[in-house]
Amino acid sequence: MQEELSNIEDQDEVLELQCNLDDMPPEEIAYAMDLLLGAGALDVYTIPIGMKKSRTGIMLSVLCRQEQKKEMAQLIFRHTTTIGIREYVCNRMILRRQEEILNTEYGPVRVKKSYGYGVEKTKPEYEDLKRAAEQTGKSIHEIRKELTVSKNL
Repeated sequence: MQEELSNIEDQDEVLELQCNLDDMPPEEIAYAMDLLLGAGALDVYTIPIGMKKSRTGIMLSVLCRQEQKKEMAQLIFRHTTTIGIREYVCNRMILRRQEEILNTEYGPVRVKKSYGYGVEKTKPEYEDLKRAAEQTGKSIHEIRKELTVSKNL
């Protein structure tokens, strides 16, 4: 069955909304990114760019579903200084995902599993590793390494 799962090939279609910003403080960009992610954007990221008149700027990119386009555009216009948004339709290949909870000596740890296209990946949830590190004084790296060995991740 594991081999069957790793051979699944999924695809979907998403929108990429982009705008360039050259007159906005980084803290406000971070706030806009938090709002977009909180509203359900699939991903939000920035790229440093060179703009006209040799100005440095930031390209803000938001991945979302078609049905989220209007809400995301409203948030971008409201919380950034842009006066225009580019829209691209993107086909993407994706791995299937599932989450399970492992009972460990550090308490419950969520583990993300993804598979398809002939690969399988497993990754403990960062927030759970962070909590374990804070409680024990160990590093996140040590906690991850111990879980990888003891739980066969």
